[in-house]
Amino acid sequence: MSEDYVFVVDDDADIRDSMRLLLEVAGFKVRSYNSAKHFLADEHPKHGCLVADIRMPDMSGLELQLEVIRRHIELPVIIMTGHGDVPLAVQAMKAGAIDFLEKPFEEEIMLTSVRRAMEIGSRARGRAEEAKAAKDLLSSLTPRERSVLEKLVQGQSNKVVAFELGISPRTVEIHRAHIMDKMEASSLSDLVRVVLTAEPEFAGRTIN
Repeated sequence: MSEDYVFVVDDDADIRDSMRLLLEVAGFKVRSYNSAKHFLADEHPKHGCLVADIRMPDMSGLELQLEVIRRHIELPVIIMTGHGDVPLAVQAMKAGAIDFLEKPFEEEIMLTSVRRAMEIGSRARGRAEEAKAAKDLLSSLTPRERSVLEKLVQGQSNKVVAFELGISPRTVEIHRAHIMDKMEASSLSDLVRVVLTAEPEFAGRTIN
């Protein structure tokens, strides 16, 4: 698994240097860039969090944040602002940034914000990995097993499932055993959990 980094994007070299020193002394790995375009062009795995200045030439921090979202790069974003940039920072927060810090900021405030961002990023990546694992389990089912599974997690009995699918209750039991084995589940609640992890939209479907 790739290591987590704090990605610092600021066109001010002094800010980049001071941020690197502050973060590395605190134990973080840092990659810094003098523009949003350089950050986006870097093919290094983007795991960790992004700290970007709101005002930069070519592409602002807000525009960078929107591009990160468009590219489905899972990075919590912290925006650094100068005096008078609060309205832009509020826009960034509305677009999903987790925090904005006004320059000059206190070092401990920045470190606290970065620690929170890294934790948020770690949890999000964990959820993404769980969802992928659940999707892989679902993909192992045959179309018939998938049909049986969907009815079982809707709370239907074996007899009702058998009737609706035009098969015998015994066949439903066999399918159910295969499903439990393939889904690595020991109970119906396990099955529901895996399905909801793989397909959160399932929770919005009508339960018969």
